[in-house]
Amino acid sequence: MGIISLEHSDQLIWLGRYTQRVYETLKLFSDSYDIMIDTDFNHYKEFCMNLDIPNIYTSTEDFCKRYCFDQTDTNSIASNLTRAYDNAIVLREEIGSDTLSYIQLAIYDMDKALLSLAPLIELQKVMDDLMAFWGMVNEIMVNRNARNLMKTGKRIEKLSLYTRLHASQEEIKIEAYRLQRRIEQTKLAYHQEDIDQIIELTKSNPIDYVQLIKVVENLI
Repeated sequence: MGIISLEHSDQLIWLGRYTQRVYETLKLFSDSYDIMIDTDFNHYKEFCMNLDIPNIYTSTEDFCKRYCFDQTDTNSIASNLTRAYDNAIVLREEIGSDTLSYIQLAIYDMDKALLSLAPLIELQKVMDDLMAFWGMVNEIMVNRNARNLMKTGKRIEKLSLYTRLHASQEEIKIEAYRLQRRIEQTKLAYHQEDIDQIIELTKSNPIDYVQLIKVVENLI
C-alpha cells in the first residue's frame, strides 16, 4: 500500500477537512440565503457568530459576495475550496486524477457562480461536485490508510462545526463516535485519553461546547 509521509498525512487530513468545510458552509449559506435577502437583512451577523468567524462585512450584499467568493477572506468558501485544491494537487498520486478532477470541477462551478445572476444554482453544483469527490474517494482510492486519513479530517471538521453550531446532543454524539471509529483505523499518533474525553464531553448535559471544540481541534 506504500508508506505515507508525515507531510502527506497532514495534507490528507486537511484535504478531508477543507472539502467538508466547503460542503457544510455552502449548505448553511444556502439555507440562510433567503432569510438574508428577503426577511432579515442582519441575519449574516448571526451567521458569522454561529460559525465563530469575524464579522468583517458591511451589509448582506457585501457578505454574500465576499463570504462566498473573496479569495482574500481566509474564512470565505472560495478560499477554503482553493486550499482543498492546493492539497489535492500535491496528493494526486494518493487520490488519483479522476478524484482530483471533481475538486477542479468545483473550482470551475464556483467561478461560474461568481458571475451568475442566480448563484445558488451554481453553488449547488459545487456541493454536488464535492459529493462526487467523496464517492470517488470510496470507489478508486486503493490506499486504505490514505482514505482513512482523509475521512478522519472529514469527521474532525464535521464534529467541530456541529459543536460550534450547538447542534443537538444526539447529533454531536453520533459524530464523536464516527470520529472515534475512523481514527482508530489510521496509523496516526493520538492520545486515547483525548478520544475518551471527547466521548465523555458529548455525554454531559449541558455540553461544554468550548472545551469540546478545544479538545477536537487539538486531537492530532
